[in-house]
Amino acid sequence: MILIRNAIVYSPEPMGKKELLIGGNIVLGIADKIDIPQNIDIEVVDVKGLMLVPGLIDNHVHIAGAGGEGGPSTRTPELKLSSMFEGGVTTVIGCLGTDGLTRSVETVLMKAKSLRHEGASSWIWTGAYQVPTPTITGDIGRDIALIEEIIGVGELAISDHRSSCPSTEELIRITALARVGGMLGKKAGLVNIHLGDAKNPFSPLHEVVNHSEMKYTQFLPTHCNRNSYIFEDSKIYGKAGYVDITTSSWPYFQDEEIKPSTALKLLLEAGVPGNHITFSSDSCGSLPGFDEQGRLVKLEMGLPSANLRELADAVIKEKLPLETSLKVLTSNVASILKLSGKGFISPGMDADLLFLDSGMQMVHLLAMGKWAVKSGEVVKKGNYE
Repeated sequence: MILIRNAIVYSPEPMGKKELLIGGNIVLGIADKIDIPQNIDIEVVDVKGLMLVPGLIDNHVHIAGAGGEGGPSTRTPELKLSSMFEGGVTTVIGCLGTDGLTRSVETVLMKAKSLRHEGASSWIWTGAYQVPTPTITGDIGRDIALIEEIIGVGELAISDHRSSCPSTEELIRITALARVGGMLGKKAGLVNIHLGDAKNPFSPLHEVVNHSEMKYTQFLPTHCNRNSYIFEDSKIYGKAGYVDITTSSWPYFQDEEIKPSTALKLLLEAGVPGNHITFSSDSCGSLPGFDEQGRLVKLEMGLPSANLRELADAVIKEKLPLETSLKVLTSNVASILKLSGKGFISPGMDADLLFLDSGMQMVHLLAMGKWAVKSGEVVKKGNYE
């Protein structure tokens, strides 16, 4: 058991100075003062006024590696447990991405299981960029309903030269299967959508909604800050559906992209509901740049630490309230994706706890009630690190 004293708690709503009792992997209690009998073996930690927030949730991570747009040597490596924790991330949602041809959903699933065994929390999206969609059981709905770690399908690419250019009918079918699978498995059952650089990138999603019973909230489109015209469309789309901002591509593509912390402020000013916005890192995914002829001219790789950097910039540079900024990496993600026990600090919730100083720098991190970072040093690493 762990007793935390003198923490300024954001749940993500501000709660003031509190004490927390942690037992096993959950928060047992929160109060102004918690008295423990002397015969109880407990670790007492006085955090001296540090801000205590939920561990960050990264909803779009290529946990088993990705890339390959520049050939075999440009395939990216798997996510390291320490890389998660260095960025204050305690929960990841894994995805396959561009390469649904030589990589498999099974590999992503096994990596998610590995992360769980190592002390983090992890779920995955079934599928990839391509249509027909690669699955484990042969059916999107069956994957979601039957396999614990699978919460939806994605990232499925639209409006991109690397996509399979799915028809409206194909997108309707995929979305309907994901929805039914989610209902049967008590999962979110969403479709995680990769937005490419094409003009009017949301038009395939508008077509699905206009020609079916599907709603905009069946989709989580990502990379909504990848260029100015997509971002402008996001201001409109986000009023009806969800929009996800990619953090790790900044500053690699700063001539084209909207800085994530700035994007959050602009979306809120445009009237997009705060609970419709999420951040994700796209970490371990390649960040390719192509010229007008479609030739690869630039390649970078994302890291989970981009989330914490942009969270800090939203508060310090953009002057947004901490509780508002936090939600895009905590409670919004947990609510949209139906992640039980995640995204909030309250009794009975998982003890994923991030301690920040006044400069928004991480000091400590608890993942499922175990220390992952202490005094700025990662103390829990993966088996092969």
